[in-house]
Amino acid sequence: MFRPSRRTLLKSAAVAGAYGAGMALLPRIHVALAAPNPILLEARNIDTMLDGKGLTRKVMSYSDGRSTEAAPPVLRVQRGEKFAATLINTLDEPSTVHWHGIRLPNDQDGVPFLSQPYVYPGDRFDYAFSPPDAGTFWYHPHCNTLTQMGRGLAGMLIVEDRNDPVFDGEVALNLRDWRLGGDSQFIDQFKPRDAAKTGTFGTVRTANWQLAPTYDAPAGGLVRLRIVASDVTRIFNLKLDGAEADIIAIDGHPVPERMPLDMVVISPGQRLDLAVRMPDSEGGVATLADIRPSTPKAVASLRSVGTSLKRDLGDLGPLAENAGVDIDMANATEIPLLLSATAENAGKDSICGTLGYSFWAINKKPWPGDSADPMDPIAELKLGKSYIFNVENVTPHAHPIHLHGMNFKVIASNKRSIQQPLVSDTYLMLPDEKVRLALVADNLGDWVFHCHIIEHQKTGMTGYMRVV
Repeated sequence: MFRPSRRTLLKSAAVAGAYGAGMALLPRIHVALAAPNPILLEARNIDTMLDGKGLTRKVMSYSDGRSTEAAPPVLRVQRGEKFAATLINTLDEPSTVHWHGIRLPNDQDGVPFLSQPYVYPGDRFDYAFSPPDAGTFWYHPHCNTLTQMGRGLAGMLIVEDRNDPVFDGEVALNLRDWRLGGDSQFIDQFKPRDAAKTGTFGTVRTANWQLAPTYDAPAGGLVRLRIVASDVTRIFNLKLDGAEADIIAIDGHPVPERMPLDMVVISPGQRLDLAVRMPDSEGGVATLADIRPSTPKAVASLRSVGTSLKRDLGDLGPLAENAGVDIDMANATEIPLLLSATAENAGKDSICGTLGYSFWAINKKPWPGDSADPMDPIAELKLGKSYIFNVENVTPHAHPIHLHGMNFKVIASNKRSIQQPLVSDTYLMLPDEKVRLALVADNLGDWVFHCHIIEHQKTGMTGYMRVV
């Protein structure tokens, strides 16, 4: 989706032709916020074209009653302002909405049993919060996640800041696969042998539910390219050909130092913001490609239009800062977190769906989640205290680990150097990697900690932290 900036519109008409402000502790008691115009977000089944061949039946999407696209709408809110959305469930099964990466009150987090009840077919649920961080985030269900996300329930949530630098346009890309057969219909969402390894990959790749779409943007302009990896399995290795670009934010937070884009890895649950300097010539094309596994595949393209604006990446000022993680290293409590396989082979039944297997574990305990009888928390954290998660991945597979409700600072890794301070909510654990994640327990409640390869989550690599 291309979104021209006001500056670009004005200039085109004339031509005629990281981390300070924010909250330290969230309030102990949630008071529902009243937004003047709450979004009515309907979860529904639709038939739509995904593979360019025929209509796919029973695709799941969100509608806000305004967007004409089949894909879930890109929702926007200003940092610190009241946001409200009412989930209206017209699916044939229960659902919820989790606001991925947003630090919000626990009862708005969208996790069945831990933070809210199911939203049954025909029912609705009101969400209300004020996002304290600006950046690129997203929303998706936390119920029967492999099926519901695999069939389309994943949309972008953009939190804007009026102090951000001016771009000449913006393109938001929602990257995901689909498991479709030759008849354009859904096939089994997973294979057990793949779920026990890297996960089951889709057969059709899309950006914004389209096959390698092209978006027009001002020639010679600076475009903010916002990317969400909403796929349930695929880890993207992205390169941009035909234009210069800088990485300006990761997982919603400005990077400590901007980096020229060469190749960047983005895994399920992660987000990436790029500043792209468009080609000067009208019709010039910049192509974003996924170079994994071996044959590059175009994801989306940007095409230059109009007379060159002759911008320079050096013109771009800093992004508005988010709150950092002010860790008390001297008094931080260390918590070991072991990501491993498990010998158990049965999953718990749940109204939110089960895959019927347990392949993965955290601290040697598999918990598929979505259960009316959850395990004890992985750890109990004291409000306002500092902690270091010593996470070790002893498996030969990668695991994007996501923490709900709080941000962490990546301190060190035995596999790679870390730009400091790197603040995030989702970190891609490489095989045999050990990493130190520092955080302050600044948000009361039960907060899920899980792998965002959904087959791994649903077969055991899930748990939660309790902040009291």
